[in-house]
Amino acid sequence: MPPRRSSYASVAAGTATASPQSHTPVQSGAFSHLMNPASSASSHPQMPESEQHSQGTHQRSETSTAANERSNWGKGGGPTNHPSQYSFGGVYAVHNTVGSALGDFFVPSYLRESRYMENLESAYKARISTQKEAVLMHTGTSNVPLSANSSSVSLHRMQPSHRGMTYEIVENQPVVEDDGPAPLPSKWAEVDKYGGLEIISDGLDVRYTGPLRTHEHEAAAARADHPMPPQCGIYYYEVSILHKGKEGMIGIGFSGPRVSLERLPGYDSDSWGYHGDDGMTFCCQMTGRKYGPTFTTNDVVGCGVNFMTGCAFFTKNGVLIQGNAFRDLKDIKLYPSVGAKQPGAHLRANFGQMPFMFDIDGMMTREKSNIMADINLANIATLHPPLSEDALIKELISQFLRHDGYVDTAKAFMEEMSAETKALKSGSDAKTDTYTVQEDIDAINRQQIRAAILDGDIDKALKRTNAYYPDVLRQNPRVHFRLRCRKFVEMMRHSTELRNGNLEKRPKPVNGHTEEGYGQAMDLDEPMSNGDGWDEMETEDVGNSLRYEENLNETLRYSQELKIAYKDDPSKEVKDTLTAIFALFAYEDPRVSPIAAVMDQSGRVPVAEELNAAILVSLGKSSVAALERLCQQTEVLLGEISEQGGAGAFINMDHDFLR
Repeated sequence: MPPRRSSYASVAAGTATASPQSHTPVQSGAFSHLMNPASSASSHPQMPESEQHSQGTHQRSETSTAANERSNWGKGGGPTNHPSQYSFGGVYAVHNTVGSALGDFFVPSYLRESRYMENLESAYKARISTQKEAVLMHTGTSNVPLSANSSSVSLHRMQPSHRGMTYEIVENQPVVEDDGPAPLPSKWAEVDKYGGLEIISDGLDVRYTGPLRTHEHEAAAARADHPMPPQCGIYYYEVSILHKGKEGMIGIGFSGPRVSLERLPGYDSDSWGYHGDDGMTFCCQMTGRKYGPTFTTNDVVGCGVNFMTGCAFFTKNGVLIQGNAFRDLKDIKLYPSVGAKQPGAHLRANFGQMPFMFDIDGMMTREKSNIMADINLANIATLHPPLSEDALIKELISQFLRHDGYVDTAKAFMEEMSAETKALKSGSDAKTDTYTVQEDIDAINRQQIRAAILDGDIDKALKRTNAYYPDVLRQNPRVHFRLRCRKFVEMMRHSTELRNGNLEKRPKPVNGHTEEGYGQAMDLDEPMSNGDGWDEMETEDVGNSLRYEENLNETLRYSQELKIAYKDDPSKEVKDTLTAIFALFAYEDPRVSPIAAVMDQSGRVPVAEELNAAILVSLGKSSVAALERLCQQTEVLLGEISEQGGAGAFINMDHDFLR
């Protein structure tokens, strides 16, 4: 039975029941970026294969060759097992330059800022990284695993954070089925169509080239390669009628995976369609109802499903047809589907690769605005009594600042809030809420350690950690390992800069904390020269060339120290990480190599956060601030709400609230 989630009130108060994992620092996979150079600070699982679905086929026993040929038109080509492919994205495309196995990724305009699309794009990039590694391994360019995506099942996904996704290494985890975000429909499925239909133009065009269907309700239909994902909230696609055929009997809609492909959409159970010859809609039966105008050659018909309301709608030439076409759509995988009665019919789909004729972006914005209005009306005054809503928000912000070591900023923030409250009070004897921040020397120490890591000075961070918290690195050997690996990466960065004669100067400090006490600015502390780091080898009278040789030799010696120190460690993480960072030696300029991401400065952030979490746990404090935990829990709840197309599908926590 999964552990019960803590309430928002207990999270904010810091009294939430701790899970067993809370007694140890979060293993955030600080060097996951080393194994996944194609993604930034996170890694995501691969996208899933669609489930197999079969077609209804009608086989006849004919003796003549002509009859046999006709019977073959009715076969859909066997069961479907679609790969996760993505078609060319037009205006919003991200082209895949690695190969054609993954196709091309596109972002429909109305989903551009959605949570679903961000997750899907991250999963796509992870697959691209996996393919790059496979190509390099196959061609023998490198014998070093450049990405952990080939073993991405070993990455345990932790609670999402507003700072970015984190991962915990779980070794020897068995291979499991991919549970990534459901892919978007991108083309008509070659193996999920009536045999008399021809699919052309990168899978977007369907042309009826087969024989005439003679029976009254016989037709030829096709389905898309993937079902509509409810997680996007609203799904929409358009179909251009390039040619209606002889009589113009065309149906556009959606159907389940096992519906017959020998009738127009809407005629069978689990099938819904809007027909062009009479303007009627058909809901799982051959009896229709009057709905909208007819459509013919040169018309553009759009079909959409609002998964939050369970209703479907259609458009014609960019105009919404009033009224819901269908209601109470049940929980079933719905595939975009089209059908035609007569040979010569030619239809072209737009699944979002190109701009739509209908303003679906506006519809999405209106739905989101309604949900945001409901959110803004929510009353959280009773969330954590006796604090009012305003006081609770201030306390969460203050606690977050103190937690991350920004004590001066927290102090200034609360003083400003207190002054503002006083100004708003009327009357000389009006009571004023007061907020105080206790100066925390541990917060200062932690911030100075974090600043050293973010500045690339790992020696300083190690020295201060051992001085202030002598047991932390001993009790957290994996954190210590990642710090040492990061030191090696920084040494390689320094060598590369020296070699190219453009050694970067350290940025000026902006942190208010000094060795003696508090300063006035925020965030980072003044770097101090302790004379104990590899970067102290510079002297005014030694040229870049000599300094480069000295630093490179020092880096080689340090790599040998690492290799010896961890040669008997059985951990796969240790072996893979050392292999990845030592691969930097193989390139003349690692910054322009296939593993350049290993050298990126963004890799300092997860190392700093992981060490900070370990220090907090050693002090008996939570490794996560209450505000951050609140954001994490909200993100999880949004994911659950959006799974079946609920209101959460229209909200992007990061984009709508945290930016």
